[in-house]
Amino acid sequence: MSVVTGASLGRAQRRAAGFTYTEVLVATALIAILMLPAIDALHSGIQGSEIHAEEAGYQLSLVGKMEEVLAQPFGDLAQAADTAGGPTNLVGAYSDAAGSAGRRLVYLARYDGDDADADGDPFTGTDDGLLWVRVAIEGTPHGLESLTSQ
Repeated sequence: MSVVTGASLGRAQRRAAGFTYTEVLVATALIAILMLPAIDALHSGIQGSEIHAEEAGYQLSLVGKMEEVLAQPFGDLAQAADTAGGPTNLVGAYSDAAGSAGRRLVYLARYDGDDADADGDPFTGTDDGLLWVRVAIEGTPHGLESLTSQ
């Protein structure tokens, strides 16, 4: 049996009383290494919310312009569609001013809803009283399309 003296008991208590500098350093390094994936996931989430806010802004802008155009009298829209001459020609009177940020472009055309000419092209052999409306944001793939009638 060993005898524990007061001096050896004091050393044993001091050793067990706290962490050594090396233990603290290793624990800190482990926490830092394990936090990197969590911080990366947070970064992705923040980027996703920024993209969502931008997309929602585009959608609201498009819907607002579409409602603005569709609120115009049908005769005015039909005249603008005839002046434009086709679905790929911009209607400047209803589009935002050139050079503005997030410029909304408006396209109007007569529409062939019944395809009476059987060519499969919705912009030939058009029906009276039916217009195609497209609103798009310049330089982006974002756009809305709708039909309106008298």
